[in-house]
Amino acid sequence: MKPRISVVVNTLNEEKNLPYALRSVRTWADEVIVVDMHSEDRTVEIAREYGATVYFHERMGFSEPARAFAVSQATGDWVLLLDADEMIPQPLTVKLMQLASDDTADVVTISWLNYLLGGPLLHTGWGPHQDQHPRFFKKDKIHLNPRIHGFIHPVPGARVLTLPYQGKMAFHHFNYADCAHFLEKLNRYTSIEAQQAFERGEHASMTRAALRAVFEFVDRYLRKQGYRDGWRGFYLSGFMAMYRWATYAKLQELHSTGGKNEIIARYHRVAEELAAGYDEGSLRDER
Repeated sequence: MKPRISVVVNTLNEEKNLPYALRSVRTWADEVIVVDMHSEDRTVEIAREYGATVYFHERMGFSEPARAFAVSQATGDWVLLLDADEMIPQPLTVKLMQLASDDTADVVTISWLNYLLGGPLLHTGWGPHQDQHPRFFKKDKIHLNPRIHGFIHPVPGARVLTLPYQGKMAFHHFNYADCAHFLEKLNRYTSIEAQQAFERGEHASMTRAALRAVFEFVDRYLRKQGYRDGWRGFYLSGFMAMYRWATYAKLQELHSTGGKNEIIARYHRVAEELAAGYDEGSLRDER
């Protein structure tokens, strides 16, 4: 009997990207599930127009908890995880369908061709030979980590197959369109990572922050050959160093100050003391 394949997509205000993602799967997937985090545009309407089954999940600021919920709704023998800004080329589809029918693996790791600021990256840690993820699997053969940027882990004993990157055998990921988009997500994600690290009892220091940021830049730009991606590789290496720096800064902020609300309360106490001097009398009498 032919194995059934479910495609799972998580969305939040993805009306511009979602049609392309769904066009790349709707003709061959047995089931398409979209889990939406209460979009404010036409995302849900578009998903239903393409025949997807739509579920909703509360907004978390990141997709991992919603992704775990989405996978739990899939009824197919195999699940393909697809983001709204990704597409799967036809040759890769044919290969995955063959693997599902042959039953020679339980988890398939696939390469990513990431586009950044208008062009594809081939290095900098985001190149297709460097950026690979298990995104096609049997539901009972993986574990989904709900933490931000949590990885998908095959369970012990699962048969894992890695597809080598060649031709169009990779997800096409239409990533950040401009620097502002990258920095907006950097700010949001580093806040979440710092909060989760704080809750785990982790600590930060200025020395550790500096070393981690320097290592990140050197690792991406030199060891992972970011210089071969030109100006995109240079700035991506810098942005990722900034990501580490900001995460440690926010973690130290939480330990040292208690966070934004505590700081604002502290400012208000100082402001009250200053204002109290004016409440005691008018300075006009002293002029």
